Amino acid sequence: MLEWFEMPKSYRVRDPLPDEAHEELASLSPLTRSLLWHRDVRSAPGAAAFLNPSYEEHLHDPFLLPDMGKAVERILAAIEKKENIVIYSDYDCDGIPGGALLHDFFRAIGYEHFQNYIPHRHTEGYGLNNAAIEKLAEGGANVIITVDCGITDVEQVALANSLGVNMIVTDHHLPQAQLPEALAVINPKRADSTYPFDGLCGGGVAFKLTQALLARGNFNLPAGREKWWLDMAGLSTMADMVPLTGENRAIARYGLLVLRKNRRPGLQQLFRLMKVEQSYLTEDDVGYMLAPRVNAASRMDAPEDAFKLLTTSDPIEAGTLAAHLNKLNDERKGVVASTVKEVKRRIAHLGEPREVIVMGNPDWRPGLLGLVANSLMEEYSRPVFLWGREGGAVIKGSCRSDGSVNVVELMTETKELFVDFGGHRLSGGFSLTQERVHVFEQELIAAYLRVKEHAAVEEEFLDGTLTIDEISDDLCRELEKLAPFGEGNPKPRFLLQNVELAGAARFGKENKHLKLSFRNSGGRTTDAIGFFWPEERTFSVGEKISLVASLERSFFRGRPEVRLRLIDIV
Repeated sequence: MLEWFEMPKSYRVRDPLPDEAHEELASLSPLTRSLLWHRDVRSAPGAAAFLNPSYEEHLHDPFLLPDMGKAVERILAAIEKKENIVIYSDYDCDGIPGGALLHDFFRAIGYEHFQNYIPHRHTEGYGLNNAAIEKLAEGGANVIITVDCGITDVEQVALANSLGVNMIVTDHHLPQAQLPEALAVINPKRADSTYPFDGLCGGGVAFKLTQALLARGNFNLPAGREKWWLDMAGLSTMADMVPLTGENRAIARYGLLVLRKNRRPGLQQLFRLMKVEQSYLTEDDVGYMLAPRVNAASRMDAPEDAFKLLTTSDPIEAGTLAAHLNKLNDERKGVVASTVKEVKRRIAHLGEPREVIVMGNPDWRPGLLGLVANSLMEEYSRPVFLWGREGGAVIKGSCRSDGSVNVVELMTETKELFVDFGGHRLSGGFSLTQERVHVFEQELIAAYLRVKEHAAVEEEFLDGTLTIDEISDDLCRELEKLAPFGEGNPKPRFLLQNVELAGAARFGKENKHLKLSFRNSGGRTTDAIGFFWPEERTFSVGEKISLVASLERSFFRGRPEVRLRLIDIV
């Protein structure tokens, strides 16, 4: 194995706070003060807003978003004239809840002349497509509102215009140089946007549209009715990996509160199947349990099934759909596992993985390859590029990085290979033609060696050190004040040094998970859980180890328990 893959991870506990931090945040505990300071929350008003975000104070005026006034005016006119409105949403766990949110709005105001449309991932692909636009226009659509898509679909919007359909684009993805010539383009990332926060997800932008419609329309709904739709806005926000800071923090925090009290039969049935205590739902439950099942609908079958689960009021249909999505998710996990095994067999046949794992198969589903690439990246600690094909000559794939390089920089270095590509530092997607497949691996590896040579080694900062004696319910409650955690507000991570093992065991299907147990000075046991933990290391009772972990509260089988979540053993 090459030497640089053998380098240990570089962890560093954060430095002590400067004196000014103790002055600005003097009313807070030392731990909370440190956590906020290192999240750039450095004033008493800022800390109050972060720890107790207010719906009324921390959600911005929706009419500050570009074109919001024009969109609201057109939709209200369509309602007045009983025109046909189509909600065209993306097929993931941002677009689907966003589409469900607008569905619930139209239902609540008693409007019947609307429909939801979700493109099929495998046959139509992402975003607007000409065939769908033509079909919707032939069906009598007067207005199409997009959710979580459309910002780059210049050609498709022009087609809709030519067919007499008014387009209202709501999206959060980065615009290109040319905006589509829609009646309204609502996107906080527009270059001319003066909206105070540009990190909204697609469902978040749809929520802002709903807020604006309620503000200008006369619908005879109770004040604050839109707060009950924060469950969908919050689900989108927590699932889409947008920063959980600013306005998103308020949306996610209140979204979780609504989800915990949720009366949607589909979600209630799904929570039961997942054995999740709804009243104690966390952002981890959303990210690791709920969102994958919503996404499984489009990855494995029809995205409409997830949409129906979120919007049905029929308990029987809800039970059927929940069981179906749960089954699809199990199938999805099976396909991902078999693909991982296939790649690992190929690597074993080669004798040693190369600097970048680059593999493909025309039979692989591109929609699942991000999950496969992530699993392989974690196991082999290097970038992974995988491709598959779904009709036509264009090959589609996903990539993940272990942090050694920025995959967007890597793809930019080899841009002549791709039809298109995008993403961020650690993950991305791409497409390329059949002719480029044969040089794909060698070109990526050559580019990787060039980029890696100049890449800076990033230290991973830890929020402090802990002993087993310090782990308690009170500490967990203090940390939970900073939740929900996610992008921009990572879960606090701590170093525990030289702790003595009281027990070690594998558990779960095929013994893929690890549980370590430690005993404090009072004899109380604390467990540390590592899901899908590699098996190459064995443990002995009595040995001392050092580990990096976060704290969490588990409600497995209804029993509250404070435990550690393993991140690394160092």
